[in-house]
Parts: sequence; C-alpha cells; structure tokens
Amino acid sequence: MLLNEVDFQVYVESTAQFLRLFALHVRLFMDYVSASATFQLIRNLSFFYVAYYLVSHSWRELCARGLIGSVNDLYQYLARSFFRLLMLVPQIKSKVSNELSSAMAQMEAEMTDLGPTVTRHLELPEHGQSSEDVLNEMRQLSLLKHSAWEDGKVSGAVYHGGEEILRLQTEAYGMYTVANQLHPDVFPAVRKMDAEVVSMVLRLFNAPETGVGCSTSGGTESLLMTCLSAKMKAYRERGVTEPEIIAPVTIHAGFDKAAYYFGIKLRHAKLDPKTYQVDLKSVRRLINSNTVLIAGSAPNFPHGIIDDIDGLSKIALKYKIPLHVDACLGSFVVPYLERVYAADPDPAVSKIPRFDFRVPGVTSISCDTHKYGFAPKGSSVILYRDSTYRKNQYFLATQWSGGIYASPTLAGSRPGALMAGCWATMMHVGDDGYYASAKSIVATARRIKEAIRTEIPEIYVIGEPLSSVVSFSSEQLNIYALADALSSKGWHLSALQNPPALHIACTRLTTAGADNELIKCLKDSVATVKAAGKAKAKGDTAALYGVAGSVSTRGLVDELAVGFLDILYKA
Repeated sequence: MLLNEVDFQVYVESTAQFLRLFALHVRLFMDYVSASATFQLIRNLSFFYVAYYLVSHSWRELCARGLIGSVNDLYQYLARSFFRLLMLVPQIKSKVSNELSSAMAQMEAEMTDLGPTVTRHLELPEHGQSSEDVLNEMRQLSLLKHSAWEDGKVSGAVYHGGEEILRLQTEAYGMYTVANQLHPDVFPAVRKMDAEVVSMVLRLFNAPETGVGCSTSGGTESLLMTCLSAKMKAYRERGVTEPEIIAPVTIHAGFDKAAYYFGIKLRHAKLDPKTYQVDLKSVRRLINSNTVLIAGSAPNFPHGIIDDIDGLSKIALKYKIPLHVDACLGSFVVPYLERVYAADPDPAVSKIPRFDFRVPGVTSISCDTHKYGFAPKGSSVILYRDSTYRKNQYFLATQWSGGIYASPTLAGSRPGALMAGCWATMMHVGDDGYYASAKSIVATARRIKEAIRTEIPEIYVIGEPLSSVVSFSSEQLNIYALADALSSKGWHLSALQNPPALHIACTRLTTAGADNELIKCLKDSVATVKAAGKAKAKGDTAALYGVAGSVSTRGLVDELAVGFLDILYKA
C-alpha cells in the first residue's frame, strides 16, 4: 500500500530525528572515550609504537646503506618514479610502445621463425606416428641453426663430459625412465643412488660426520632450499618475521628469486674494489636482529672470484648466523684447486682460500653435479653441516585426507632417471677423473687470463680468478661492442654489468683448442672495435645493455625480459 503525502512527511521527520539522536549519542560516546585514561594510554602507546617502528626501520636502513648510499637510493627511486610518470604522456607512451613492439617482433621472428621446412604441431596428431617418424623429425630439428657449443665457443652452458659418458647416461636413463624419487618403496635402487650421490659430494667438500644433504633439480633450487631453511630456522627458534639475507652484489640471482618467492629481504653487500671479494665491513654494517643468513660464493658467477669465506665465517660465528657457500659453479673444480695448484704453482697465487666445511662457520654449501660433475642437466645437491638445518626445508602435511605427505624439496615427483644418470656418471669418472678434468680446465682458464694480461693491453682481467671463469673489462673500449664483434665470429660469451664486462666459463670443450682460437678472436675483435673509434655501437648486446644501464630506461628492459619469456612458449 502506498504512503500518502502526510504519512510520508511524518516518516521523513521521524527518520531525521532518529539520525540526529544517533549522531548525538555517538558524539557523547566518543567524548567519554576520549576522556578515558585507558583510551589515552592506548592511543599514546599506538603512536609511540608506530613512531618507534618508523624510526627504527629508517635508522636500520641508514646504518646499512650509509648516508651516501641512502641518498643514492632516494635518487634512484625518484628518478624511476619520474620516468614512470613521463611514460604516461600520450606522445611518449606511444613512441615507446612502438619501439618495444618492434623489438618484440624482431625477437619473436628470430626465435620462432625456423624456416619453411619445419612443421609446426599445435595439437595432437589424429593418429599416432611411428617411432621412426618421430625420431627422424627430431634428428632434423637437431640440425637447426644454433650456437656452436660443440666447438667450445659458448661460455659454460654445456658441461660436456665426453661421448662415452653420454652413452652411459643414455643407457642409465633408459633403465630408470619410469622411476620416481617420490616413491622410494617402489624404487629402492634410486633411493640408494640418491643417498650415495649426496654422501660422495659431502665428502668432496670435507663435511663432518654430522653432515647431511639432499639432491635438487639444479643450482637455483639448491639456493631456494638454503634460503627457506634459514628463514624457517630463524622463525622457529627466534621468532623472526621479517627475515633478511646478506650476500655480495655478485651472489647468484637465485638468491633474488628466493627472496621474491619466500618474502625475504636480500641486502647486497659491496665488493672490495681491489679484490672483487665481498667487503667484510659492508657485511658487518648490514647485520641486524632480522638477519637469518649470510652468503658468499666459491666462485661467483660474474667474475669467478672466491669470496673471503674465512672472514665471513668469523662474522657468522660472532653473531650466530648461518653461513652459506654457493659452490654451484665451482662444483667439481674448486674442491681440487689445492691439488691443482700444488702440482702447477702460480707465482701470483700464494694460497688457495678455504671455502668448504673445514671453515667452522660454514653451515651449508650448494654444488651442481650437472656442471663440472658432468651429470645430466637437472641435478644439484644442497649440503648442510647437520640435520638441524636440513629439516627446516622439509614440507610436511600430516593431516591431509590423502594420507601423510612429506617432501624434502620443492618438487613432489622427481625423475629417478636423472638421479641414475648422475650416479652412473660419478661412479664412472671417479676422483682421479675429476682431478684430471679440473687440472685441464684450470690450466685453460690460466692461459686465457695470462694472454689477456700480457698480449691484449686494451682489456684487463677482473680480480684474481682461480678456477674456470675469467672475466674481463676495458677502460678504452665499449665492452659490449667487443661482445658483438666476438659474436660475429661465432663466440657467445656472457655479458655482465656493474661494471660492464664479459666472461668465459671454460669447460672441457674449451680445453680442446678453443682457448687458442678465443685468444686470436679477442685480439682481432679488439682491433675491430678500436678501428670503429667512438662510433655508436649497433650490435644487439651493446643496445640491450645500453638501455639496461640507464636509470631512465631500465623499466624497458623489464618489458623486454617479460616479452622474451612469453616468446619461449609461442609454438
């Protein structure tokens, strides 16, 4: 039934009076609460807590970064914010979008346009193909144009152990194709091989009797596990809810990934400008009550430098913080350095630094068996001083309706065939084989290092690398233009930044004469870049790292990187 005009007016006036009374009561209640001593105490405590939180965090950042570092951080932040706003201007945004689209299209064409003879398969074939037809097509695909890794012209990437090892791995893989490490009761042989691989690597790095470890899918997962373990250990034992890790700026990007995945703050320590090792003073400055892990490399990926692990150990022991050594790249080379240099001394090297479990503060080490251990790709090991560290990386779901679920690493199912291939490789190569390999690889890296220092004055070696990696830069040349000149000769070295540099990670393929060709190509390429003078470098490497090195265009590199990852899955 509809209200008449009088009833409606009465309804409106009654509602308005109710709202006025309600507002009056709310105001009286707030006046009473404001006058309450308890309320004032809570308000004051809340104010002081917020003030303390802000001041303590600001002070912590100031102590960690210093006044100049903090000012530089603020400048970087403001500069990036300004250029992000600038990108909102329609004309600028349109121009940048067009440039990005053009770069993306070129990248996509280079990666996905494989020629008219290559058949694309976007859905399941209506009828299954014969094994011979499938293998024939795979043989054709293996002939696609690619970097000449077979000739040793690629930095790292392919850690080839030889044709005999490849045949052994293929047979081992075939024997255990269906094996799954998730089910040790179903595949007891794989469990045995897994445990023995870990045990052999523990002894290679001089672990104590309490030493433990587990296998992972690669170096990144090994780093993820040690970061997770440190985070959970600190949370369970000290109640740390804002975990932080301290590592040099040269630490592997796997630590950045761990920080991103697990909600950890990664604080990067500076380098000693003379040695390119981590600066111990910088590490001490970064330590606070939230620090859950300190990390160093043996050696680091960019420059092949072994950090001062003894120095980091003293700091770790003093503050009772776990210390991780990333030996993923050093793997089966660095454990043999003492023997290698004893057999062939280097006047410039007085002592091989310690980095393994003989250093008392070291609590964990990561080692890639699929690098200089020559195991199939997808194989690494994370080692701990004792089980109190390892258990904190475990995942347990004991109340799941599907039964009790326990997993030692990120993966559930794990390919037992890869573990079989790893075990077979290590058993076949043996200690003497790995020593001979390390000796050959280190000798090759030393030849390249000495040739640069004595025969190519336009470039210089960074620091004093001792193992397989040689990194070099220049104060006279555009180092990225040099990379492009080398690329035109079939060489694909790793491009670095901060500072701009290149490096080669020597492998067994490099030892087969590729080092001599690299030295010749380096000399020729240096001459080519010098002849070009100050002309703007036009190669892909120079263009990409020119953009990456600018504060104003750094965000564009993010877009290019995302585009690159998207293209990987364009069939």
